[in-house]
Amino acid sequence: MDGNGGMADVQSGRDDRELPIDLVGVRGLRYPIAVRDKARERQRMVAEFSLSVSLPHHYKGAHMSRFVEVLHEHRDQIDMETLPEMVGALRTRLAAERARMEVKFPYCVERAAPVSGAVSLMCYDCRYVAEVNGGGDSFAVGVRVPIATLCPCSKAIADYGAHNQRGYVDLDVRAMRRKSGLPRMIWIEELIEVAESAGSSPVFPLLKREDERSVTMRMYENPAFVEDVVRHVADVLRRDERVEWLHVRSETLESIHDHNAFAEISWRRGDG
Repeated sequence: MDGNGGMADVQSGRDDRELPIDLVGVRGLRYPIAVRDKARERQRMVAEFSLSVSLPHHYKGAHMSRFVEVLHEHRDQIDMETLPEMVGALRTRLAAERARMEVKFPYCVERAAPVSGAVSLMCYDCRYVAEVNGGGDSFAVGVRVPIATLCPCSKAIADYGAHNQRGYVDLDVRAMRRKSGLPRMIWIEELIEVAESAGSSPVFPLLKREDERSVTMRMYENPAFVEDVVRHVADVLRRDERVEWLHVRSETLESIHDHNAFAEISWRRGDG
């Protein structure tokens, strides 16, 4: 009995197969949250959560309702400074050695067209991944940024023009710690800016004719392979003293091939 109206606590029952479970929890849970915004303090959106904990071999199951309880209590504290605390609360509530949380959400930024200045919203797929265990905690922030690239090889060999395509930069970083132990703040907007600077041109939600002309010319003057893209992102971020670890992956949706091209780099401070 668990003291809750005399009802049996089945999850806390014993399992005799002696097989611990690495992670058990809930996935695909949608919940309204607030995320810190560099320009407007907070953005509110609906995020998708995956919440999980490790389970010792002798327990039959995890109390799934407790995942939702912890999320509800911390729903207005979703950022790189507070999420480890939330995952720590999850670990404590479920008496687990390890707890993990993945959060996926859209993050919208106002973008101005390069010539006309026409303003509209650009939304980016973002993610937080946090884990707490007996050895400490970790936190990563990630973003998928659409870019446009023009092929340097095509430009070099063609009599006129060059093939170009849309692509993506997937970027994840972990931050160095302050003296307080909290991770240093790296804004989503900063990661977007670095990723967009690596392509031949950013992608815009709204372009007038004069903007389209400007973007097309910019791409032609700034060709980039996927290799160039990931090297640029990694080089910029490894110079940022706030960054402890990064993983960057670029993929282009090739316009003249029946395949995509990709490249990726991982880097950790102190590894050289």
